[in-house]
Amino acid sequence: MTQKIQIKGLRVYGYHGVMEHERDEGQYFIIDATIKVDAKRASSTDDISNTVSYAEIAQLIAENVKNNPVNLLETLSQRLADEVLTASGPWAKSVKITVSKPDAPIDLYFDTVAVTAKAKRKA
Repeated sequence: MTQKIQIKGLRVYGYHGVMEHERDEGQYFIIDATIKVDAKRASSTDDISNTVSYAEIAQLIAENVKNNPVNLLETLSQRLADEVLTASGPWAKSVKITVSKPDAPIDLYFDTVAVTAKAKRKA
């Protein structure tokens, strides 16, 4: 039985970007995570040790975004997807991470820019 664990709109301050002021001043990033899990055991045992802790994953993402700056959202989103998959143990089948940058340095009106990365457990 596959279920999805979702974290939507995790807002974290970080220092990512190619512009010097982005690295110096920082800005908020919004992260959405979807983790497909094998929930059969967790559903039958009602035991968190048989699934992925969304609290632990949210903390992992937040610490990573805060403390490990990179130039590109492509780099950040893929790194987060890979690390969340690893941290999710045997329960996660796949991970999808979207990193949004609502204050990207674009001189036009826009809602956000975003990059989505995926990671999948190898069979």
